[in-house]
Amino acid sequence: MSTYDAFADFRMADHVAIVTGGAQNIGAGIATALAGAGARVVIADLNGEKAKATAEVIEQRTGSPAIGIGCDVTSDADIQACIDATVGTFGGISTLVNNVGWGEANADPFAVTEEQMVASYRLNTVSALRMTSAAVPYLRQAENASVTNSGSMVSFLPAFDFLAYSSAKAALNHMMVGLAHALAKQVRVNTVLIGTIITEGYAAAGLDQAAQDALGHPNNLTGRAGKPEDVGNAVLWLSSPAGSWVSGQILQVAGGPSRVRLMPE
Repeated sequence: MSTYDAFADFRMADHVAIVTGGAQNIGAGIATALAGAGARVVIADLNGEKAKATAEVIEQRTGSPAIGIGCDVTSDADIQACIDATVGTFGGISTLVNNVGWGEANADPFAVTEEQMVASYRLNTVSALRMTSAAVPYLRQAENASVTNSGSMVSFLPAFDFLAYSSAKAALNHMMVGLAHALAKQVRVNTVLIGTIITEGYAAAGLDQAAQDALGHPNNLTGRAGKPEDVGNAVLWLSSPAGSWVSGQILQVAGGPSRVRLMPE
């Protein structure tokens, strides 16, 4: 008698995934999770050399084929080159993770310029639409096709000190629902709202281990900041057959920061 395998639906051996901004930090965590489940992974990153190096590490670690490609997601030519390289190497696309995103802090929200607002929208919102549009012809041909966007908790909670970034990520949330409806019954589309994730960037910025450990604790039900693999595991669920009944949803992967403890410790 065969035994029940609860993890079978999380396996992605027949999938080809593109992860934008996948050369390091959260993107690398997502790419590693997908490759660890058997997916063939394409890391598309502005830093092409870093993307190739990360792909080599992921391939050695997981045994799944992985390639790295230099790609500026605000460039239509780069996006198309990424799609062509993916299809040429692996024969199709079943999974797209629009992970690219960046925003700068602003102490005075009224000092944010129109140019900064537009640039943030292009990088954090429009690039996801462009990547999805370019991949859709192949996604529509794939089984269990999905698009997952890396969103941010600042799109959900007040964040006047990240006005341009939070506004663009809020627009991404709304756009995701529209695309999920446009692609209904063909391609699933979801977004993960990401909280504070400890990455190598914090150490580079001068934060010691104690300071890093303290990040993400206020109003956080889990009592810790996140790790790239926390996001990777969530994206794996949404991308795999295990998430095949989930579309048009916004999933908070942030340790529970939207809840406030009203009683004292």
